Amino acid sequence: MALIYSFIVLLLASYINADKETLVLLDNLAIRETHSIFFKSLTDRGYSLIFKPVDDSNLVLAKYGQYLYKNLVIFSPSVEEFGGSLSVEAITKFVDDGGNILIAGSSNSGDVLREITAECGFEVDEEGAAVIDHLNYDVLDQGKHTTIVADTANLIDAPMIVGSKKTAPFLFRGTGLIADKENPLVLEVLTASSTAYSYKPDSPIEEYPHAVGKNTVLIAALQARNNARVVVSGSLDFFSDEFFSSPVQKALGGQQYPRSGNQDLSESLTRWVFKEEGVLRVGKVSHHKAGEKDSPQYYTIMENMVYEIEIEKLEKDKWVPFDAKDIQLEFVRIDPFVRTVLTRGADGVFRTEFKIPDVYGVYQLKVDYTRVGYTFLNSATQVSVRPLEHTQYERFIVSAYPYYASAFSMMGGVFVFSILFLHYRTNEEVKKKSE
Repeated sequence: MALIYSFIVLLLASYINADKETLVLLDNLAIRETHSIFFKSLTDRGYSLIFKPVDDSNLVLAKYGQYLYKNLVIFSPSVEEFGGSLSVEAITKFVDDGGNILIAGSSNSGDVLREITAECGFEVDEEGAAVIDHLNYDVLDQGKHTTIVADTANLIDAPMIVGSKKTAPFLFRGTGLIADKENPLVLEVLTASSTAYSYKPDSPIEEYPHAVGKNTVLIAALQARNNARVVVSGSLDFFSDEFFSSPVQKALGGQQYPRSGNQDLSESLTRWVFKEEGVLRVGKVSHHKAGEKDSPQYYTIMENMVYEIEIEKLEKDKWVPFDAKDIQLEFVRIDPFVRTVLTRGADGVFRTEFKIPDVYGVYQLKVDYTRVGYTFLNSATQVSVRPLEHTQYERFIVSAYPYYASAFSMMGGVFVFSILFLHYRTNEEVKKKSE
């Protein structure tokens, strides 16, 4: 009996942690020690980390059509070729199927890493290039001004992704990224200062750098249309124990901080990219006529409709009612005929009441909520709207009174004309009859 009970507990535990199975690919297993604080923060939050060398011959993401991992961490910037069945195409398909990826590069980023980031809308600088800032470098820099200090003012304005901005500045040593400006799904999470650029630190500048000023992206993110998330950092050292615990101070003066903000930012980023934060879902959706409770088979034009929708947010592994004041409902037939704001009630349900337009047809009740940091929320419900029945029209319409008058006047005119035509006689006809 005890054996059966233990088996059931183990089965339930494996089911609960299924969404936290994470594959970690490393250039070498020494990274596991140099980045131990980062990995410990993940395990403390319940993640099951499977560490493997990037060239392991047994690497595989899926078996029998099912993915073995929900998340993927690539801490192997210099990889030239993946082992096993893993490839750029397999990783791209992993994202297309809803998987989440955290990627860290460096000044020695290889072509494979560039291919992966290019598929996500980012461009990594060439091998050997690093972000250089001659005005905002750390006091512990080795003289090449590549250990730069990034201020919190350069973070994206999205607390759901980066957490609070009231932290110490960040230490960064790595290569620069360029984000695709035309891709609305790409987010520039952390950018360099206006005095930074990306180039080879040991080479004279003979051509325009790959990235200059605010266009130099240090950390970028992507949320695909299927809500898969990708975070790319140009620095593997950003997540290291050294940078987590190192003090920060700009070499040219400024406030000294006892510890960098790297650990706080990395925790916020991993919470977001692994979907601990910013996840929304639609619950129950209902609609009915005003004053009724059940959904009708169809509506009639000019009736009042009540729409209700439950929206929940994932918070500490539990679904709680979501609170927002900017959720809109559209009543669409090709184009929106009605657009109104949903109001959250005391029961946590969003609702609104509106008048159906005087146009019949097949409509959709659409809620399309897109905000930075949150998963894309889409809900569409189809309803039919018919015209009035012949018994539902008004008996007399005020605007038709002129037509009523013209009709009756025509009838009266025909009646008078008929009488005159039948009974009128000319003088010649009267004389002939008298003779």
